[in-house]
Amino acid sequence: MISAFQIYAPDTNPFIVLTLAITNGLLTSIALETVILSRQMLWGQALRTAAGMSLISMIGMELAMNLTDWLLVGSLKLTWWSVLPSLAAGFLTPWPYNYWRLKKFGVACH
Repeated sequence: MISAFQIYAPDTNPFIVLTLAITNGLLTSIALETVILSRQMLWGQALRTAAGMSLISMIGMELAMNLTDWLLVGSLKLTWWSVLPSLAAGFLTPWPYNYWRLKKFGVACH
């Protein structure tokens, strides 16, 4: 999302790009999880479960990635050297919350 705006609409307000990137990440995650869960439950229940289980961690991940871009580059622009740190921040940020949620429901964290 950020790359597309960077190429095709570079003058777009960065907060609009940030909002759209977070929204895109959330909707994509919920859609994928809903499809996966629909093999085990009804669509409505799968959608509610997918939204409930990933909303907080996905928001944290998206904010961490975009904030890392902002801090490293000074704007919401991708550079070859900022992608890896942004991905690492997005990967590590939701770990504590996800660990707590898994532990709360008695799921092993191996």
